[in-house]
Amino acid sequence: MDRLTGMWLLLAALAAPGCSLKTYAINMVGDALSSGDSVYETDDDLELVGAALPFGLKLTESLLAQSPGHRGLLLTACRGFTLYSFAYVGYAAEIAVDEDVDRARALRVRARRLYLRGFGYCVRALERSYPGLRAALASDPDTAVSVFKAEDKERDLPLIYWSAASLGLSISVSKHDAAMLGRLPEVRALLDRALELDEAWDAGALHEFQVVLAAASPGTPDVTLIRPHYMRAVDLSGGTSASVHLAYAAAVSVPLQNASEFRELITRALAVDPDATPENRLVNLLAHRRAHWLAARADQLILDNEAAAPEGREP
Repeated sequence: MDRLTGMWLLLAALAAPGCSLKTYAINMVGDALSSGDSVYETDDDLELVGAALPFGLKLTESLLAQSPGHRGLLLTACRGFTLYSFAYVGYAAEIAVDEDVDRARALRVRARRLYLRGFGYCVRALERSYPGLRAALASDPDTAVSVFKAEDKERDLPLIYWSAASLGLSISVSKHDAAMLGRLPEVRALLDRALELDEAWDAGALHEFQVVLAAASPGTPDVTLIRPHYMRAVDLSGGTSASVHLAYAAAVSVPLQNASEFRELITRALAVDPDATPENRLVNLLAHRRAHWLAARADQLILDNEAAAPEGREP
């Protein structure tokens, strides 16, 4: 069923008597909305997507109010709030830092709320199969994730990944919040278990997020741990992910003040053609936007931007 047909069914059901028919139609629409590539993720107009996403998110929440246990809708909400916060709120906070610190702080707070809202939807979906998972993650993350089994990975992995992504990104905008930093073990446990279940899932997305998580973690980066994830993500994606190069730049090049490596990673990110993989067009366009912004701020990020890279650290 295509999405337009689904919307007509929903409108007809809302006008008709009978709770069962209404619920059935909503579930059908939910299946249509949550299956296949998102029309947002294949779009090439960042401003159009940014304007449309809030409506789509509220529509999803409206459907969830009628069918609160629909796993597909819960995943759609989790992904949607995470993507919107990353692309349009967290990014705006980074840009605002140089001009309006108070606005940047307010945007980071909003970004964290949206990420955690997305996380709540993912965990809600997982708790349909694993009751009490949220509390278990908070108290003993490594034991909590042991409930995920290989035979259920097709069902669980998208929810595990987006749970880790939404919570991990909420921590990335809360680096001075000890309580949020204290939740890093939850993210690491989710990602580690996902890698055990299928390290090649979604063309290296799990390895790429390990690099993203390294940038959100305090302390000096351990290149011997981060680099293998970067290389594996590049390999599994077939070189079609622009964002993985920026993740490595943030996790390694900037903290270690490696100017030539930083410039090379920006070049690699911009060399990725967004149209080569339409299903990843939006995320690659977002990465290009970020790459241009990072390049413009190179002198602020790398104190000696003309310095040669330390031998052996080129990606």
